Amino acid sequence: MSRIAYVNGAYVRHAEAGIHIEDRGYQFADGVYEVCGVRGGKLMDEAMHLERLQRSLKELRIAMPMALPALRHVLREVVRRNRISNGMVYFQVTRGVAPRDHPFPPAGTKSAIVITAKRLNEARVAASVEKGVAVVTMPDQRWARRDIKSVALLPNILAKQAAREAGAYEAWLVDRDGFVTEGSSTNAWIVDKDGRVITRALSSDILPGVTRRVLLEAARREGIEVVERPFTPDEAKAAREAFVSASSAVIIPVVRIDDAVIGNGAPGSITLRLRQAYAASGLLT
Repeated sequence: MSRIAYVNGAYVRHAEAGIHIEDRGYQFADGVYEVCGVRGGKLMDEAMHLERLQRSLKELRIAMPMALPALRHVLREVVRRNRISNGMVYFQVTRGVAPRDHPFPPAGTKSAIVITAKRLNEARVAASVEKGVAVVTMPDQRWARRDIKSVALLPNILAKQAAREAGAYEAWLVDRDGFVTEGSSTNAWIVDKDGRVITRALSSDILPGVTRRVLLEAARREGIEVVERPFTPDEAKAAREAFVSASSAVIIPVVRIDDAVIGNGAPGSITLRLRQAYAASGLLT
């Protein structure tokens, strides 16, 4: 079956989909995106993803491409047409098409939208959860508004590639003060010796992860103490457990940071408990 994409009002074959050469997302990375997980054919945490999309667009002064009810319908239709049971749906909004010039295009320029969906490699995720993964640390070289889910991801790409070349799953980025901000495509977490879950507090330094938000709520429901503060790579290496979170795989245990083995080198009990708590949260629509 051919994959189907939604591009600016039309459902088209994925292999034939295209955008205008002067789309500002292509020319300037002038746009934002969201990735919503799909489980059992249903969208995960949809309301929170749409809330974050609207916030990102507002911060960049980009108009919503369509009304929310219409967007919700199209997201489901793309999932349905691609017959996705477990996977993800990607949606990207840019400032639209205009002759290449740095200032905003004329008022009334219509924002552009692209939506695609793909299946999840469930075997790969299961293996990562069972065995845990490695991360490496490196300097954070991204722009100052990381709270906006912008399509301008070149520093993230370079960090992810460096991690893969080092045989690691992810890169944890470290700010000028020596504290971990987040991963190149994930939020970063540790569990200290007292069983407290620690992750960096929200600010312009990190993306307000939807899965992060759900996990914080799940931890509190489980009676697990949560501390939102920065931590250093050295603190992380001495932690009882560590993990990363993202919409694509929810939680992946981290068992090695640089050359340091975390805990006993196996996925930790609190990490796995939180993964189960997320699965029971029922945030499917």
